[in-house]
Amino acid sequence: MKLCVMGMGYIGIPTAVLFAQRGVQVTGVEPREDVVERLSKGIATIEEPGIEEAIAQTIKDGSFKVSSTPVEADGYIIAVPTPFCDDEYKSCDLHFVEQACRSILPYIKQGSVVIVESTIAPTSTDLHIAPIFEQAGLKVGEDIFLAHCPERVFPGKILYELVHNNRVIGGVTPKCAEAAAAIYRRVVEGEIILTTAKIAEMSKCMENTYRDINIAIVNELAKICYELDIDTLEVIRIANMHPRVNMLTPGPGVGGHCLAIDPYFICAKAPKQAKLIQLAREINNSMPAFVCQRVKDLIGEAPAKIAAYGVTFKANVDDVRESPAVEVIHLLSEQGYEVHICDPHVNNPDFLGIYEAAEDADLALMLVDHTEFQQIDYKKLAEKMHRKVLFDTKGFVPQSDFLKIYHY
Repeated sequence: MKLCVMGMGYIGIPTAVLFAQRGVQVTGVEPREDVVERLSKGIATIEEPGIEEAIAQTIKDGSFKVSSTPVEADGYIIAVPTPFCDDEYKSCDLHFVEQACRSILPYIKQGSVVIVESTIAPTSTDLHIAPIFEQAGLKVGEDIFLAHCPERVFPGKILYELVHNNRVIGGVTPKCAEAAAAIYRRVVEGEIILTTAKIAEMSKCMENTYRDINIAIVNELAKICYELDIDTLEVIRIANMHPRVNMLTPGPGVGGHCLAIDPYFICAKAPKQAKLIQLAREINNSMPAFVCQRVKDLIGEAPAKIAAYGVTFKANVDDVRESPAVEVIHLLSEQGYEVHICDPHVNNPDFLGIYEAAEDADLALMLVDHTEFQQIDYKKLAEKMHRKVLFDTKGFVPQSDFLKIYHY
């Protein structure tokens, strides 16, 4: 079997190498020449446990090749970005998906399976993607088989979860769903769930929206507790002793390509109905400004020096997409604070080491709970600092005899 994976990013690369490891001849397609060059040499372009070894092995044995153009294949997986549009409701931008679909039209043959893994707004497959093939004279469900199969993976465990998680297969027709399922059965050991394309689209968006709303309630709690001088983390600890309560921990906001974007896709489709979803987005989007206000309350107006720890959207990855930490740093810099940044997972020559960043700092600001930050020697950190103050926005730093630790 030959498979063409469109888009060599955080999902496309792991998907491609997993199929290659299972005996499929895979071509990864990527317009960025530098990415094509590095992957073709077996060099990873994303940070993910096990990915570098998997790329090197599959490139070496020839089961995985990378190109800037599509090739003829039995199946096509579309794994390109879907940002939101610059409109009132931040609707789903299908430009890259549509472009990828049009680019494979010259290579499609009778019986080809086209699978859209990119997260898209509900009804997109039926209303926008299927017509691309129909207008080219291909009957969906007969000449080709089209499905939406959203990924459900956790960064840091992508290779494991692509295999072991349940997989939703949403076909334009039942035959489309079956054809896509036959491809995924080569790698997926979890349950294969067959449904329609629009149900698969909505379920993926709603899974991330559900999580976004649950984060919003604790972020709002953090604001309320600050106003009332109540320990937020202690409130959550005690509330979670209730057998049916499982509150999350507040943070500096919500980032990544899923939670920070997917809820908008639902809002844009039904803005009059999606009131709670929109409010949750507003709450989570307000957290970087709230963090900056807390910093100001702790150390006063600029000028002051801040050591900022972490720029990624979550721990132990190199992904900065929609990262609230980036916005916090930007806002603090705009306000005149001198911000020195440390993030061992992001390659930036301007970033400093853990203790170097703290030199003469008035505040250590923990924005991401990377493992490296959880292992800091806080005595050594305090010795470097001008003022011994630390603000932990993630709730992982223990109380210290050497620093004044503030949580929400």
